[in-house]
Amino acid sequence: MEKRWKILLGGREVETKDTLNVVNPYNNDVVFEVCRAGEEEAERAIEAAHAARETIAGLPSYKKAEILTGVAEALLKRREEVARTITLESGKPLRDARGEVDRSVLTFRVASEEASRIGGEVIPLDRNAFSEGRWGFTRRFPAGPVIGITPFNFPLNLVSHKVAPAIASGNPIIIKPAAQTPATALLLGEIVSGAGLPEGGISVIPCEVNIAEKFILDERIKVLSFTGSAPVGWMLKSKAPQKKALLELGGNAGVLVDESADLEYAVKRCVTGAFSYAGQVCISVQRIYIHERVYDAFVEKFLSLVRTLKSGNPLEEDTDLGPMIDEKNAVRADTWIGEAKETGAKVLTGGRREGNFYLPTVLADTTPEMKVSCMEVFAPIVTVVRIRDFEEGLHAVNSTIYGLQAGVFTRDLKHAFSAFERLEVGGVIVNDIPTYRVDHMPYGGVKQSGFGREGVKYAIEEMTELRLMVLNGKL
Repeated sequence: MEKRWKILLGGREVETKDTLNVVNPYNNDVVFEVCRAGEEEAERAIEAAHAARETIAGLPSYKKAEILTGVAEALLKRREEVARTITLESGKPLRDARGEVDRSVLTFRVASEEASRIGGEVIPLDRNAFSEGRWGFTRRFPAGPVIGITPFNFPLNLVSHKVAPAIASGNPIIIKPAAQTPATALLLGEIVSGAGLPEGGISVIPCEVNIAEKFILDERIKVLSFTGSAPVGWMLKSKAPQKKALLELGGNAGVLVDESADLEYAVKRCVTGAFSYAGQVCISVQRIYIHERVYDAFVEKFLSLVRTLKSGNPLEEDTDLGPMIDEKNAVRADTWIGEAKETGAKVLTGGRREGNFYLPTVLADTTPEMKVSCMEVFAPIVTVVRIRDFEEGLHAVNSTIYGLQAGVFTRDLKHAFSAFERLEVGGVIVNDIPTYRVDHMPYGGVKQSGFGREGVKYAIEEMTELRLMVLNGKL
């Protein structure tokens, strides 16, 4: 075992009797022992955040920027340690874990800049005689303590996308990390506390679901920021209808390959998008709709490249695919493949489970009703579908309850703008995969994929309240 972690309560480490063993998905070894909070610790975390709200809200912009820059610098200095922690508890290949650390560094650097840019506007109000001489001034104020609930697949950067904007906007935050990956969140909490955030500004509370509900229901918590599955996200929102809520939920991202697309580039990017981190990404490429004139050429090139991917030990530098997070999810993926095959789908490559690993899998002859198409598969599985024209492709991409991001490969500018106007998603990525995300862009979805937007500037807006002051300048 590598280390035993205490919970972080208001910036202080606290020992608890209840503990959780964190298992390496690659070999099922216990890599960390993590203390787990009970009702008493949850209450103390809420009290700490509530008590710190005025102090955190009162931090001047330069001080918040200093803290956030300090976090970025510390993450960069401890890059290998943090990346190894990610890999050990999530099974993410080490080179991808390093990339996640780099993204988190950028997230905190952007937050440092945005902390100094939170402004408002001046509104002339003299639209009638009574309001002559009156002016309106707007400013954003911190909404209050935030509860951030995070998934296992990006145990550092998705936590950062809650912590960084909370600090930048002047809000204390409590993080409830995924049970599979709490150590990375605790390590980040340690770094944030060490960067000078005042006491009470951050807590990292691994706990059972029933304890986490306490954060959702407590009126002292003002903002819910949740990343995870759609059923859980909407359930949590229903329990706290009066809280500000930012929900980043699931998806089954579609890609549309037009007949004018650069096939070599599209194939390369779609392989990356479908199989990075074993497909366990909300915007992983899951459905590829390919124009009939280029379908055969695309699929041939795609399969050839997929078959070169190396599965194995995620700590080895040349590993492309590590394990899925646990056997339960690998078995689920295998079950969905079996159901698809029974109703006519054809496995072009892969389609087999080996313990926690699932071989990179490409399916043809699928229908929209199959789970591998209409649900979020969250596994290294992708479907390829022949379409007659671009119009059919647009309808196919939209034929889902989800709407997070979509990718469109085309050289036709009219098609690019048509996709932008008509695809029912939060982001249309032209000439790249829907898996593309830069951490300062607005990111979020529609339909069952949630509402609100992350990306530091946009998350700050979600975590603040707009307030208006009207000034009568004639007195």
